[in-house]
Amino acid sequence: MIQVCDQKIAAKGESVGLSFMLYFANKNDDPELLMQAATCWIQKMKFDHFENVIKIKTLIEILNNSID
Repeated sequence: MIQVCDQKIAAKGESVGLSFMLYFANKNDDPELLMQAATCWIQKMKFDHFENVIKIKTLIEILNNSID
């Protein structure tokens, strides 16, 4: 996920917005995982469909650090 964020920042700058859909293929091959991501992103985190890439990257880094 960090790599995807870094690629988007490199390509479009730090103001680009990301959707949880970015982390999935353009087909519905794992609907259960897709619904888990949507539930987390929209209902639990209260994110809009698109969120700032820096915000998402920072959140992922914080979560990764708390797991280690």
